[in-house]
Amino acid sequence: MLFNSLGFVLFFAVALGLHYLPLPWRVRKLNLVVASSLFYAAWNPLYLVLLWISICVDWHIATRMVRFHARTRKRLLLVSLVVNLGMLCVFKYGNFLSENVAALASLLGLHYHPSPLDLILPVGISFYTFETLSYTIDAYRGEPVWTSFLDFVLFLTFFPHLVAGPIVRPHDFLPQCTTPTRANGAQLGWGLTLLTLGLFEKVVIADGTLAPAVDLVFQQSPRIGVVDAWCGALAFSGQVFCDFAGYSTCAIGVALCFGFVLPDNFNCPYASIGFSEFWRRWHISLSTWLRDYLYVSLGGNRAGPARTYANLFITMLLGGLWHGASWTFVAWGGLHGIYLVGERALRPIVSGREALRGRAGRSLGVALTFVLTTVAWVFFRSTSFHAAFDVLSAMRGAHDTPAFGVVGFRNVVAVFLISAAMLALQWSLRNRTLASVVRRMPWQARGALLAAVLVLILTETGVDRAFIYFQF
Repeated sequence: MLFNSLGFVLFFAVALGLHYLPLPWRVRKLNLVVASSLFYAAWNPLYLVLLWISICVDWHIATRMVRFHARTRKRLLLVSLVVNLGMLCVFKYGNFLSENVAALASLLGLHYHPSPLDLILPVGISFYTFETLSYTIDAYRGEPVWTSFLDFVLFLTFFPHLVAGPIVRPHDFLPQCTTPTRANGAQLGWGLTLLTLGLFEKVVIADGTLAPAVDLVFQQSPRIGVVDAWCGALAFSGQVFCDFAGYSTCAIGVALCFGFVLPDNFNCPYASIGFSEFWRRWHISLSTWLRDYLYVSLGGNRAGPARTYANLFITMLLGGLWHGASWTFVAWGGLHGIYLVGERALRPIVSGREALRGRAGRSLGVALTFVLTTVAWVFFRSTSFHAAFDVLSAMRGAHDTPAFGVVGFRNVVAVFLISAAMLALQWSLRNRTLASVVRRMPWQARGALLAAVLVLILTETGVDRAFIYFQF
């Protein structure tokens, strides 16, 4: 059930109506659990089985951890890791592992041809796996466990963030379950506004304008010229941001309509000066999860520069693999690992140069970060290394083909204008919140802008596409 579908509009209206009935708080929470379960079952009822395995296993494990000493808690944590990561590995990485074992056997001269597993990746499994693991890991580290099973179930099943995040932490969500929540008029209005803006990013910008150019370039990568290649890469940089940030904005807005606050997941990432800042602004809920539960567990920056660089690189490699069962995703994560290591190594040199702290230096930092990020996105979007290197070769002008012709002049102009507007907007908002900017607008301007956005959403005739991060 997509946010950009009529079915979701009807579902959302019914769920919101039930939430505002004069019922006891426990009943309203149960209504949300049932509604969220129906929302998830609409994808495939069998997905609920896996979700409930994680819920039951981790609730009982965390509850028992407080009763035992460190060695037993470690064993219980191991059970949680094996169950949750085991299901994730089987359903998400089973075919990938099988194919690579077969390829390795072939290199060794062995004949091994396993049958494909043909498993369907459950929507959202990567997201709720990290959410439930954060609960058991926190319990292992000594954080207090929650006493209400219903609250815990609602935390994991709450439909706005269930299938594509943000990756919500227990300490951010569970305390909101203790007292009855209903959005006041301002919260409801802002929630619906965020939902509308998120749909605009997804439907009009990502799907309607940028996706066609992306598809043309990456489907015809051997025949593209330098302008086509840059157009496709820039278009995907915009598409993946507007698609995923659009989903997160929708999720935060929908949750706010029910009175729940979800953490921000994006904060003008393309206005970042360097890659450390980029990962503080891009997919914030994932980057902080990787920092707190993986990077810190590996040792963080506590064991000298060489170990710090290794920990950064390993974290980003695994972060890339989290996104998809393909070596191209690992390469994308590895590139960002190299970027982060290089930035950390150069920081003592760069920080001492006064010229780089001025407006020109900061602009150069944003431009360099954005260009290198765009280069990395080529691996993220490509279905193979061969296709990725085709696009990268074209980006440096290595193809003996016309500069452009695959994408078309109008698409090229549209992509470059949108990219420039996106960078300018994010730079203007990098130290401000969207809410603060909107509050300062006259109500007439806000109403006219919102009406225009709604018209564009409703009149968009492009192909309906699932959100990109649903596949992760």
